Amino acid sequence: MSIFTEEQAKAILDKVIKLSVADDCTATLTGAINGNIRFALNNVSTSGIVSDIQLAVQCAFGKREGIATINEFDDAALERVVRRAEELARLAPENDEYMPALEKQVYKASPTFNAATAAITPEMRAQVAADSISPCKENKLIAAGFLSDGQSFFAFANSKGNFGYQQATNLNYTCTVRTEDGRGSGWVSRNLGDVGQFKASDDIQVAIQKARDSAEAKALEPGKYTVILEPAAAAGLISFMMFFFDARQADEGRSFLSKKGGGTKLGEQVYDPRVNLRADPWDANAPVMPWDDQGLPREAMDIIKDGKIANLQYSRYWAQKQGKKAIATPGNLLMAGGDKSTAELVKGTQKGILVTRTWYIRMVDPQTVLLTGLTRDGTFYIENGEIKHPVKNFRFNESPVIMLNNIEELGKPERLGADESPFVMMIPPMKLRDFTFTSLSDAV
Repeated sequence: MSIFTEEQAKAILDKVIKLSVADDCTATLTGAINGNIRFALNNVSTSGIVSDIQLAVQCAFGKREGIATINEFDDAALERVVRRAEELARLAPENDEYMPALEKQVYKASPTFNAATAAITPEMRAQVAADSISPCKENKLIAAGFLSDGQSFFAFANSKGNFGYQQATNLNYTCTVRTEDGRGSGWVSRNLGDVGQFKASDDIQVAIQKARDSAEAKALEPGKYTVILEPAAAAGLISFMMFFFDARQADEGRSFLSKKGGGTKLGEQVYDPRVNLRADPWDANAPVMPWDDQGLPREAMDIIKDGKIANLQYSRYWAQKQGKKAIATPGNLLMAGGDKSTAELVKGTQKGILVTRTWYIRMVDPQTVLLTGLTRDGTFYIENGEIKHPVKNFRFNESPVIMLNNIEELGKPERLGADESPFVMMIPPMKLRDFTFTSLSDAV
């Protein structure tokens, strides 16, 4: 059993706090039941369920802190992990940036749990694999994909009386479809909280169509092009940019949001006025936990408002040092857009390139957030509002800061999770001018 009720979790955490003689003690109890199924070459390769639970205890004496973990919960085990954390704290060097345990906070629950998603069965996972593989076999295509789902809980308590508990569910699906000769590739991905919004038999058609359509790719010269980035293609670049919204980086001159001579660009116009990005843990389409990893209560807040920098993220330490209010790290990124689909943006484009996906994104210059990466799984040339033919993939060198100043039109936002990103995102497809492609890539 890896899902404890609030009462069960609190009973364990209260015992831990009472056992500690440290100046500060924080205990975190997390558990999850995660299921998955993986398929490749049109066959299921692995499937399973992983159930786990863990208790982490952090103790501090002054500015010396130690952490110990355990997955046993009898009284003897609880005392053992507390004493170990205290022992490590006494041995540790002082941490000049240590912050004491939070005083009691107020957390407003967010809708992160869905009963239907929590009830996903192995049979349902097998059906998703079948719904993905069967139409690919019928069309002489090859599917490889992964479905993961889970339910979890997160609980914590500290010696100042603070306590939080919440359950959550998640579902992630991705599938790549290739032609038998390997020349065409299509891709689809879904990130959801509610399994009722997921139908693999429909989603797989997107990847199938792109695999078919991308098989006879032609080379275009690298250069600056009008592009339509599908939401998944834009998300990787935008999530990378958000790591620079840390106030400390900006204050210390290490961010594109640092001003020459000192200070930050808070309140300044940095993007096209149509750029609006906010965080809201209670958003119905992309809810997240109502606290961050420091235990700070998250807020509904603007990050970028009409192209201006509305908020930077202040850690507890940096907020205290600067005399500012500590601001929790956002868990979601919600970007405003319009009402058009990607297909409708294509119809309104005279000449351009449609990008399904960006990947292998790496930093080139942190001061400008210049990124490099590759397109993949379906890149197409647009002419007179129609997709004329597939094109070979490109390497791009582009900054999302510049990109979001070259907007021609934004479409309807879609929910997704970005690779290597902690955020749940709502991102629109984007029509952009002067997007920089630097070279060709023969990979599909």
